[in-house]
Amino acid sequence: MKTILFVCVHNSGRSQMAEAFFNRLARGEARAISAGTDPAAAVDPTVVEAMKEVGIDISDSRPKLLTPEMAEQADRIVTMGCGVEGVCTAASVEAEDWGLEDPKGKSPERVREIRDAIKARVSEMLRELGTEIQARTIDPQKPTNRL
Repeated sequence: MKTILFVCVHNSGRSQMAEAFFNRLARGEARAISAGTDPAAAVDPTVVEAMKEVGIDISDSRPKLLTPEMAEQADRIVTMGCGVEGVCTAASVEAEDWGLEDPKGKSPERVREIRDAIKARVSEMLRELGTEIQARTIDPQKPTNRL
């Protein structure tokens, strides 16, 4: 099973959303983990709310410290645009950067835009992986599912 590692400095926003979208959309055909080089104490509450709006509950998620073991087990590493160059030097795979704006301190409307951009990138990544995973629409009207 392919493993994708999403990395951000604080692991409290973008990388958490990417991990949640990936794991939901991959339906067990591949998996994502996320981590940060300097993890925050908690996931950004505005991010938690934005994800709830699309039926994904990440309220129990916690920022994690990036370890060499995480990088080594990854088939692909994605940084989120937060200046973590060279952080995964022990990894045997090259990191790509998505260059996404940090949602920290942003309005709920801007966080939703960032969330939607992350979902689009994750959906495209799943198509590229060739795992025959069809990215499905997440219905915000359905009950919240825990990840």
